[in-house]
Amino acid sequence: MALDERTLALLACPVCKGRLVWLAQSKELVCRGDRMAFPVRDEIPILMTSAARTLSTQDLEQMPK
Repeated sequence: MALDERTLALLACPVCKGRLVWLAQSKELVCRGDRMAFPVRDEIPILMTSAARTLSTQDLEQMPK
């Protein structure tokens, strides 16, 4: 699945309402501010904190800018 820019612009972090970044290789939407990665399953973003994983400093440093 590839999220187009228009769809991505409509989505927001459920915690801070900030911008999400699409990571195609891991199929996740990432909020850098809250250090959370939300999974995308069967082309559906799962924007629930209970489904998200917490990102470490190392994870954030390895992400493309």
